[in-house]
Amino acid sequence: MINVMQIRLKMYLLEDIPADKVQAEMAAFIDKGLVQSVRLAELHNENRYKGYCFDSPYPIEADKIYRKNKIYTLTIRTIDPELARFFEKQVVNGYTNTMKALTSEVKIIPPKHIDVLWPLVPVILKCENGYWKDTLSVAQYEKRLKVNLLKKWDQFYGEKLAEDFEMFTGIEFLNKSPIAVAYKGIRLLGDKPRLHIAENESAQRLAQLAVGAGAGELNARGYGFCNYRWL
Repeated sequence: MINVMQIRLKMYLLEDIPADKVQAEMAAFIDKGLVQSVRLAELHNENRYKGYCFDSPYPIEADKIYRKNKIYTLTIRTIDPELARFFEKQVVNGYTNTMKALTSEVKIIPPKHIDVLWPLVPVILKCENGYWKDTLSVAQYEKRLKVNLLKKWDQFYGEKLAEDFEMFTGIEFLNKSPIAVAYKGIRLLGDKPRLHIAENESAQRLAQLAVGAGAGELNARGYGFCNYRWL
């Protein structure tokens, strides 16, 4: 089973940041730290899953503007011990034009039986024809989420899991309409699905992986970060 490492950074903002731009700003902050390491710069530049995810800074302001000269908490999770050490020891010393890190706090999220996952930031699934609801059923959406996690497992652990198992016993969408997010000058549509996890071993492995590396796509851009409830 997987040990997920969670790093909480205290972030001091040097400029106001609108909520719809904060994920890109946080990603830029993390990227700046990663490229200082030759090995991690290669990871950053490779077209592959990165093995980490992060949420939106907390607390969220009522008017959706993160304020200059205020301190917020950014939570990063990873399944890679090297990345965890880097976030703890090196990224905590980083800064950009809009923010700087102050302190870090690390803990291990142990592998326990997960009952439910729900994203704190939207889950993104890119489809050939745009938003998934235009072409896929809910069952197909669930399958895409499962296949995405299977691919991550194969990449990170070099092991192909058999696909003939139940992953989700139920799904509820917490958003009534698609959630638009900014990415590379365009807007993608995402969702916040509450995912009820099956009890079999493969489903539990992938659920733990989702906690540490994110659900769906663009996890290293700040999407698909999931909270969890143990059984």
